[in-house]
Amino acid sequence: MERDLGAGGGDYGRDIGRDMGDGPPESIRDAPPQILAPIDQHSPVSGHHPPQGHPPTSPSMTPEHDFRAASALIVPALRPVGTQGMPITEAEVHGAEPSSKAHTQPLLDEGPCGIPVVYTMAADGFDIVVNGDHLLSWGVGPEDVQDAAIANLASWSARAPWTDEVSGDRRLLSSDTGEGNDAARVLLPDVREHLARELGAAGRVLVGLPERHLLLAGALRPGDAEFARLFAEFVIEHSGGADEPIDRRVFELVGGQLVEFAG
Repeated sequence: MERDLGAGGGDYGRDIGRDMGDGPPESIRDAPPQILAPIDQHSPVSGHHPPQGHPPTSPSMTPEHDFRAASALIVPALRPVGTQGMPITEAEVHGAEPSSKAHTQPLLDEGPCGIPVVYTMAADGFDIVVNGDHLLSWGVGPEDVQDAAIANLASWSARAPWTDEVSGDRRLLSSDTGEGNDAARVLLPDVREHLARELGAAGRVLVGLPERHLLLAGALRPGDAEFARLFAEFVIEHSGGADEPIDRRVFELVGGQLVEFAG
């Protein structure tokens, strides 16, 4: 009986014709090697990578370790009442041994009307919240962080726009750039003066801080109780649907300071 060599899974044929997978085809030398030729720095030798144009930054020079780099990035950020952290007044960690105690809780400052304030540095897609360990690494005190943060916020605020909305006798000013610093602008005296100057002539100045990306202010004219109600409803609704809510209360500017609106 003769075997049918064309059927089944017979293992025959020239190896040179086999499919060797997804690898590149073999390279066959067609000339002798040039032994005395200069070495090509960009040739794809196994394990060889051309040097980068700029050396990578040393870890010691990154913002988390170098205050000179961090001081240009730190900004204050408002947080909801009840946020946990290390009170900044207790964060005197000068001279402490880094290994003796962890200081990983966020530094917590007190903003207007009891609103907590933290200090953050923007990274790729997230924020780094400054804590006591950062102070140890930087070798600075809380006042240095506060000063740098307010200076950076003021510099940003000087360029950031306001949205001005007018409907009849009613007027709203809002900051909603989406850059994360909008609500924190209320910490700046220049911003509070601007709101009082623009809105105060018409009556009382209401302020809302529903979420991180929105600072809202409106002129409450005498006898317009409906506006106060609508303003409060908007703040509550906007805060409830926010990813980073801050406060559902309505505030008022009195003498350049933020106080809780009493109606």
